[in-house]
Amino acid sequence: LFAIFAFATCGGYSGGLRLSVDCANKSESDLSIDIAFAYPFRLHQVNFDAPTCEGKHRETLSLIGDFSSSAEFFVTIAVFAFLYSLAATVVYIFFQNKYRENNRGPLIDFIVTVVFSFLWLVSSSAWAKGLSDVKIATDPDEVLLLMSACKHQSNKCLPVRSPVMSSLNTSVVFGFLNFILWAGNIWFVFKETGWHSSVQRHPPDTMEKQASSYNQGGYNQDSYGPTGGYNQPGSYGQVDEYGQSQSYGQSAPTSFTNQI
Repeated sequence: LFAIFAFATCGGYSGGLRLSVDCANKSESDLSIDIAFAYPFRLHQVNFDAPTCEGKHRETLSLIGDFSSSAEFFVTIAVFAFLYSLAATVVYIFFQNKYRENNRGPLIDFIVTVVFSFLWLVSSSAWAKGLSDVKIATDPDEVLLLMSACKHQSNKCLPVRSPVMSSLNTSVVFGFLNFILWAGNIWFVFKETGWHSSVQRHPPDTMEKQASSYNQGGYNQDSYGPTGGYNQPGSYGQVDEYGQSQSYGQSAPTSFTNQI
């Protein structure tokens, strides 16, 4: 739905402006000069006639600028996003098992979602700049400067009607809303991939490996006991019945034992 609103408000636009040229000689005046333009905004191809206020001679002028690239790029992304969303909805509902088979469906869906998020940002930004230029090129005050009759102070040139750009402004808003929608959807598609489950399993595996390394190391083993260390009985200088102490972890001399 957001994609439909985006390309419909831009691709279906048509507007126009009206100018008035009041010559010093009233018979040469033209108080209703209509200039119409539409998508894809190739304004340099929009021609109109204007009086020169020098007899009955009229001049043919055209608007300035070609903004079709940004407008068509925006509409193209919107149309393809709509088609992909429609196809993905059908797959989600009717082919869920096929979608999850070999994890291929979620991975493709994730990659396409990331790509569309980037394209929405780029196309919306480009079209926002293009729309700003369209507004300047179709400003009645700017168009009046193109007419030779308006360069003489004796003639009065006035704007009668300015073009209505509300739908084009709406298209830019929907473009950035689509970017937010698709960018936020990245997380939900990522959860369907195997990468999310592997990331969740990784921290417990790491903790188990660390715990096993401590258990296999010298902390829980009797590493000090078997080598005559701190866990052996009589390792702390025992005193025999004659009051003589033995060395740490060593037995009494043989000759002394025989004497006992």
